[in-house]
Amino acid sequence: MINKIQNYVYPVRYALLFWTLVGIRMYFNGVLPLMDKTEARYGEIARLMRETGNWITPQIDYGVPFWAKPPLSTWASALSIRLFGSAEFFVRFPYLLLFVGMAFYLGRYRNPNQQSYYLPGIILLSIPEFYLHAGVVSTDSFLCFSIALTMLGFWESLKDQAKAFWGYLFFTSLGLGLLAKGPIIGILTLPPIFLWTLFNKNIKKVFSKLPWVGGILLMLGISIPWYVLAELSTPGFFDYFIIGEHFERYLNSEWKGDKYGFPKQQPLGMAWVFLILFLLPWTVALIRILIKKWKSLRQDPWILFLLLWTLWTPFFFTSSKSLIHPYILPSCIPVALIISHYWQLLKNKKIYFSIAFGLPVLLFLVHLSGLAKPLYSHTTDKFLIGQMEPRIPVFSLDRKTYSSQFYTQGKIKVIEHSKLEEKLLSKNTFYILLNTKQWEIINDRSKLKLQSIDSNKKRGIYQFGPVVKDGD
Repeated sequence: MINKIQNYVYPVRYALLFWTLVGIRMYFNGVLPLMDKTEARYGEIARLMRETGNWITPQIDYGVPFWAKPPLSTWASALSIRLFGSAEFFVRFPYLLLFVGMAFYLGRYRNPNQQSYYLPGIILLSIPEFYLHAGVVSTDSFLCFSIALTMLGFWESLKDQAKAFWGYLFFTSLGLGLLAKGPIIGILTLPPIFLWTLFNKNIKKVFSKLPWVGGILLMLGISIPWYVLAELSTPGFFDYFIIGEHFERYLNSEWKGDKYGFPKQQPLGMAWVFLILFLLPWTVALIRILIKKWKSLRQDPWILFLLLWTLWTPFFFTSSKSLIHPYILPSCIPVALIISHYWQLLKNKKIYFSIAFGLPVLLFLVHLSGLAKPLYSHTTDKFLIGQMEPRIPVFSLDRKTYSSQFYTQGKIKVIEHSKLEEKLLSKNTFYILLNTKQWEIINDRSKLKLQSIDSNKKRGIYQFGPVVKDGD
């Protein structure tokens, strides 16, 4: 009787843990604003795509093409906005579906006799880097998804009696990766696959199992039409994207040709620090497993495959100074699979679970208390925009943020500093966004004409002229 109760309780317990993590992520996806610079930027690009109906060329502002990334993630968010509206939850909805789907699917690779179907997914969702990107508007999420499908499609295609579907999935995923972030999909998947093939002497099997001709044509058919249309629509895209984004960005951390971002100066080898920090506490478990099972890893093709998949991404970025922590996102999935594979041998499981599961719960409780808002309110203009009367025009001095574009639905305009005094001579009521430095340098006459409405650590919104209420 006790065994029957345990057999029922344990699967339910794991299912509750899994869906609780999903529920907390859904909560944050709905209540957190889009943050400047990255997330608000991609959210605004998607909103513009939906508004303008231009599904070929992503735009960073009206009529200004965004050449830095292909459009797969933008298509997803724009479609979600079209179907459900532009609330933050729906802008992020495709990323939530993508990551929860990946976490759920990993149950296929559990030990069915010893583990709950949900265990690999719980480990994956409780990895901070992965959990974060289940609710962040980012091209890295779709790249991670494409890499996962590519790697798992390759693995499944080599099995005895494997269906042709898996081989075509391998090439389909490469095509999706080209639309997600470009040729980097090949750089992050083909080398570890090649190394694994050499170590296991499977070259003949790889060539015989994969549908090379049909697969390559499928990959090109998925991706190349957009690249051609993008270049025809805005000439210069191909040179900027291929040369600039893939060579200059990787090799030159001080690249001056970056149209949309900013130099990302990191010490050499920082990718390994990101891997260790942003996958805690599971990196501790991974290191302990590798130390204990190192001698036997070479004899297990599956674990060797996962290990090469894990390590290749940080190894590739070791020599680059221009990187950010989302670049190690593709390593999260193989790490979760390695840990779940050795789950029965892992000591201190409760400690890992408590830390990994406790962090989202703690953040959830802190946010409910209201203590978290001061920590992020200055990273977005949502709360400042929310103080405005919608009918009154709004300006931003010299430049505008992506969040101000998104939350005004593109209505905010830029006014140059030299034109501000002239604008203050008009009789029309308007709002203006100023950062703290801009407020300090404008003259006293201008300050007297502007009434502070609200402010945060970095910016404030000011009103010129009388308040106009709805119905006046």
